[in-house]
Amino acid sequence: MKHGIPMKSLWISSKLKNFNMRVALFVPCYVDQFYPQVAIASLELLEKLGIEVHVPSNQTCCGQPMANSGFASSTEGCDTNFFKNFEGFDYIVGPTGSCILHLKEHHPSEEIRNSVYEICEFLVDVLKVKSLSANFPHKIGLHQSCHGQRGLRLSSMTELNEAPFSKLAQLLDLVNGVEYVYPERADECCGFGGTFCVTEEAVSVRMGQDRVESHLKNEIEYIVGGDTSCLMHMEGILKRQGSKVKVKHIVEILNHA
Repeated sequence: MKHGIPMKSLWISSKLKNFNMRVALFVPCYVDQFYPQVAIASLELLEKLGIEVHVPSNQTCCGQPMANSGFASSTEGCDTNFFKNFEGFDYIVGPTGSCILHLKEHHPSEEIRNSVYEICEFLVDVLKVKSLSANFPHKIGLHQSCHGQRGLRLSSMTELNEAPFSKLAQLLDLVNGVEYVYPERADECCGFGGTFCVTEEAVSVRMGQDRVESHLKNEIEYIVGGDTSCLMHMEGILKRQGSKVKVKHIVEILNHA
């Protein structure tokens, strides 16, 4: 059993089957250990949309922390285990952009690289979701992570001369009652940066404080994003400041009744 999620040896399947596809849910370490509600919301949301969802019981780390630290050659065990758990699926869907980008760019299996999707990417580009039954009457600050923007192209970035877009905002537009706003310098890094927050702690903290301060100026109730590592970083700063503002992963809002 993974923390907070009933991982049976058999697959967890939805009763509705509107799509003829085999979809596996990848639960990254941060989600498994600290935000299991994000995995549960991901599963429930996909099932509501008619997807038969499979949760492989022996999945574990994708190997990103080692690769970030310059030890990509040491991820063979993670790569092999990931392939054993997820081979043969049409789509592998996960709720954390940084892990998904690592798999897309570094997993040795072409099958894995071509089938793995961040959940917002999957909802917009594959399922082409046009309506949701979600309701969230709150004001939120939308944080668009670096991996999501510059790696997965979930949103536009200011260093390119391009029309603005955001797949996260596109999905939030389908939620009743929610008001989302962007911080100043909307695509600026929060400072987490994988192992950067360990090797350059002081710089990481200062960047996070700046990002949180920019969100708080908009008098929001929640900071919302698609990457749990960024949210964890900002949540720690909010708690140390005694702020009442909370963080939520976007799937928790898309799944909110």
